[in-house]
Amino acid sequence: MKIVNLIENTGEYPFMCEHGLSIYVETENHKILVDTGQSDLFIQNAKQLKIDLSLVDLVFISHGHYDHAGGLKSFLDINDKAQIYIHKNAKREFYSFKKDKSHYIGMDSLLYSSPRIHWIDYDFKMDEIYVFGNVAHEKYWPKSNLRLKYKVKDKYVQDSFDHEIYVVIQNKVLLSGCAHNGIVNIMDEFQRRFKKDPEIVISGFHMIQSQYMDEDIQCIQDIAKDLKSRNSNYYTGHCTGEFAYSILKKYLNSQIHYMKTGSSIEIKD
Repeated sequence: MKIVNLIENTGEYPFMCEHGLSIYVETENHKILVDTGQSDLFIQNAKQLKIDLSLVDLVFISHGHYDHAGGLKSFLDINDKAQIYIHKNAKREFYSFKKDKSHYIGMDSLLYSSPRIHWIDYDFKMDEIYVFGNVAHEKYWPKSNLRLKYKVKDKYVQDSFDHEIYVVIQNKVLLSGCAHNGIVNIMDEFQRRFKKDPEIVISGFHMIQSQYMDEDIQCIQDIAKDLKSRNSNYYTGHCTGEFAYSILKKYLNSQIHYMKTGSSIEIKD
C-alpha cells in the first residue's frame, strides 16, 4: 500500500501548499482519494509526483468543509469514473466565527446534484476499505470547534460534526481529515470496532489555535499521553499546528511524524 500527501499546509519546492488536505492511497484493488484540498493545487502536485488522478476510482470526503472538499469540482473535470462518498449532513451551510464576523466554510452547493456523489449516513465495507462515522464526544473534544457552526434558517447551530467520516484500509490504517470529533474518541471507536489499535493513523488533530492557555497545553499533553499508550504510529499535519505538534513530539518521539505535502508512506500488505 502506498500513501501520499498531495496537499497540506506545509511543503517544499516543487510542491504547492495551502490550508487544506488531500491524501492519495493506492492498494491492490483501488486508487483512493481522501479529501481534495480547497482548490486544484492537489492536482498540480499529483502531476509532479507522476500520480494519474484520472485512474482514481474512489473518493471519500472526510467532512463538509471547503479545505477538504474545495477541489472536488476540479477533480470531477479530470476524472470521469470515481464514485464519491460524503456524509449526507455535509450539505449543511457551515460557517466559521471569529469575534463578531463569520465566513462560509462549506461545500460548493452546485456539486450536490452530481450523480457520482453518494450521500451516506451509514457505515459500509468495500473490499479492504471500511468507512465509519458516529463518534461520541466522550473526551478531549477540540475547543476550536466552538467557533464552527451551521445555519438553520436564520439561526446558527453548534456543529456536532456528525458529518465526519473515517476511512480504514486493511483493518490497520486509519485516515481522518481533521479529527473534529477528537482523535482520542476516534481511536476509542476504532478499538471498539476492531478490537485493536490501528497500526497507522493519518490525520490532522485540530489543535491549531491563535493562542494557547495553560489548560490548552495540558489538554494536548493529556492527548499525547493517551496516544503514546497505544500500539500506533501517527502521521499528522494540516490543522494540528506546529506548536501543538512540538508538544506531541516531546511525548511521542518516534511514534509521531509530520506528513507535509509530497511526503509518502509505503506499507507492506
